[in-house]
Amino acid sequence: MTAALDEQWKAHRLRVEAQLPLYVAAHADFPETLRESMLYSLMAGGKRLRPVLVLMAAEACGGQWQEALPAACAIEMVHTYSLVHDDLPAMDDDDLRRGRPTNHVVYGEAMAILAGDALLTLAFEVIAQHITDKSVAAECCLDLAKASGPVGMVAGQVADLAAEHAGEATVEQLEHIHRRKTGRLLCSALTLGGRVAKANPDTLLALARYGNAVGLAFQIADDLLDVHGDPQKLGKQTQKDATAGKLTYPSLIGAEASRSKAEGLIKEACQAISGMGEKGKPLIDMAQFVLSRDH
Repeated sequence: MTAALDEQWKAHRLRVEAQLPLYVAAHADFPETLRESMLYSLMAGGKRLRPVLVLMAAEACGGQWQEALPAACAIEMVHTYSLVHDDLPAMDDDDLRRGRPTNHVVYGEAMAILAGDALLTLAFEVIAQHITDKSVAAECCLDLAKASGPVGMVAGQVADLAAEHAGEATVEQLEHIHRRKTGRLLCSALTLGGRVAKANPDTLLALARYGNAVGLAFQIADDLLDVHGDPQKLGKQTQKDATAGKLTYPSLIGAEASRSKAEGLIKEACQAISGMGEKGKPLIDMAQFVLSRDH
């Protein structure tokens, strides 16, 4: 990671982490246990990659990060909800997330489900209420809903579960899963930032191409980290995919071919936004980091 990207990422991450609990605290009549469960996962740390990308995309399009902060917090709420639900015994059955016991281990399965539900719905409330231009707010709600719903992230999770019992699979099937399960939400981070900055259609298309490529590369990197990563740095168990018989790039085409595939995607992402010039440089640095990250 370059020094400039590190500095910008830290600044944006702190902005997001300062704002997230304020959106939760804005509702004084939340049941207290629900609030605690939501904040337990929402404030558990992590890279904050998706909200940081929202703010960086807005700036790359000539906007201000302050205007994009509600959208950034909203996508982090959606991402956190997905993690809380993915960790449940009926899904991936994980008891460790970001170095801490998962939400259902601490608060029970029922409360974990409800906390995830509350985070998902609060995300759209935040966009609708706090993005000043209501036509832009509506566009952002539609963007995020498509990315996270039955044709996006949820569809990817369904396909991922089905693949565990489907026998022999193809690279095309695996790519289809990853582009929905991980890629669509990460792509939405780019287009949300662009929409808030009122980017033109060509720029939004370039951001979407970048997001699609980076999203798939990010998932391939995750697959590789599950095989070769350090559990302490990752904050979760490794080798779980292989143990569970999950469909991954390394299991299907091997680690070397997986890394080569990810490298090609990063080149594709950087090419997509090459026309943005100097303003797009942080996004290019971010794409290159995705491939080299160790957590």
